[in-house]
Amino acid sequence: MSAPAPSPVSPPTAPPAMASKSVVVIVVILVALGGIGLGFAAGYEYRGSAAAKPSAVANDSLSILGAGTLIHIFPTLASALVNYTANVSAPAALQTYEGSLDITTAITSTGAKTDVAAVADFRIIPQLLQPKYASYEIVFGTTPEVLCYNPSLSVFDGINSTNWAWKLVQDVKTPGNKPFAIWNASSDPNGYNEIFSLMLQGMLYNGSASIFYNTFYSGGSTTPAVGNASTTVPEHESDATELLTSGTVSALITYRAFAVTAGGCPAYVAMNPIVGLEANNTTALADYAKLSTTLYASSGGYSSVVPAPVLFAVTVPSNAPNPALGAAFVHLLLSPMGAKILSANGAFDVIFPGWSNDPSAVPSVLAPDVVPLPSWASPFL
Repeated sequence: MSAPAPSPVSPPTAPPAMASKSVVVIVVILVALGGIGLGFAAGYEYRGSAAAKPSAVANDSLSILGAGTLIHIFPTLASALVNYTANVSAPAALQTYEGSLDITTAITSTGAKTDVAAVADFRIIPQLLQPKYASYEIVFGTTPEVLCYNPSLSVFDGINSTNWAWKLVQDVKTPGNKPFAIWNASSDPNGYNEIFSLMLQGMLYNGSASIFYNTFYSGGSTTPAVGNASTTVPEHESDATELLTSGTVSALITYRAFAVTAGGCPAYVAMNPIVGLEANNTTALADYAKLSTTLYASSGGYSSVVPAPVLFAVTVPSNAPNPALGAAFVHLLLSPMGAKILSANGAFDVIFPGWSNDPSAVPSVLAPDVVPLPSWASPFL
């Protein structure tokens, strides 16, 4: 892949929309729960309007479809909701955490029904679920990309935010060392975000978006990026916790939230905020606008996606079995207790009030705790 032509540093115009895309539906869950019953008032402290009292479904179960990064966070939140709520459960069997694009495909293509849907890219709900399967989203937190690595390998000695990509290249080219793990960019936002982190690192520090990218990928311009067999191994996010500890790979790029909660990241290095897709200033947005990669679209063709700040978002789908119970969970997510769980060990930078792409469509119980998306974010949708 050739380096992109330089462009002036200025805020981008509306980026290309992210078309519906998924190669294989890995997650297929069908949840058949009861209808809405009696309401309840949860007992946790809440920082929103005093009039905001969550109501949910008595004698029923919470179901969640969430991004894989949330696998050790949302169950904790769900347990807290159960502890404060009589006659409601949140069984593990009704919680599935996988690639965000797998989640949307399960909802739109296989009839999966869930009370809560949470994704790792705030563009996904508006572009792939709205208007038929959702009427709003709420952005609740951000967490940057980091490089997790095996600290026992001498090649990583002295690793830092400016040299991590060189260290990674040296690692995969060292005889006997394990490959670099990559994710499916057409089913998991972390798959295209790791591509962008490699490209941005090269562009900002070495003058070429392709200098590191070409070690690990081919294609990506007019056809989807393909991992180079000699330096990468395709893996699935659900297996990430075991990849480093088992010695399957020597490094992987993932979200900081996953690195500090999953237990499978013995060491990690932070990236430049632009490289880690954390920054949203004018310079960052201009750098993001210079890059793109190609994905498989659900229609069978290709689609393009550009870098964007990592923003996790949640919704209660329009066909949720227990929409009030889903809203109660989001209510807790936006509460001080939710913020404490989200931010533990530096996992997430919490966003409160939450950012909604359509505050008027948010349930009344959540309305006091959302504001519109900031002006820089709206063009990405």
